[in-house]
Amino acid sequence: MAVISRDEIFDKVKEVLENALGVDAEEVTMDATLIGDLGAESIDFLDISFKLEQEFSIKIDQGELFPENLMSDDSLVEDGKLTDKAMDLLRERMPHVDFSKLEQDRRVDQLSEVFTVSSLVDFIERKVSA
Repeated sequence: MAVISRDEIFDKVKEVLENALGVDAEEVTMDATLIGDLGAESIDFLDISFKLEQEFSIKIDQGELFPENLMSDDSLVEDGKLTDKAMDLLRERMPHVDFSKLEQDRRVDQLSEVFTVSSLVDFIERKVSA
């Protein structure tokens, strides 16, 4: 399989996000958050995952790209904040995501801020080189 550069991955991810979210090309930067900056909603994540699978000819397992069912486990969330167990689980399941911001503020509503265009590019880069 041909090696794909990070820039090429970014260009394709950008295209997927433009189509899936109806955003303008200039809005899709590496630092843009999927929810806060690009307006993605939970239903969009399925569409994004599907389009990324097609674009890169990869298989994305459920919960691999975005966390699922975190709120339904009492050991993962306490008083609206992610527990140590939750942080360990997220890091283990999603090595492509930079959780450093979340370390400082573990409120569940901050979780959406860690899913950036850059984290998608990192994810794809890991998948295609695996």
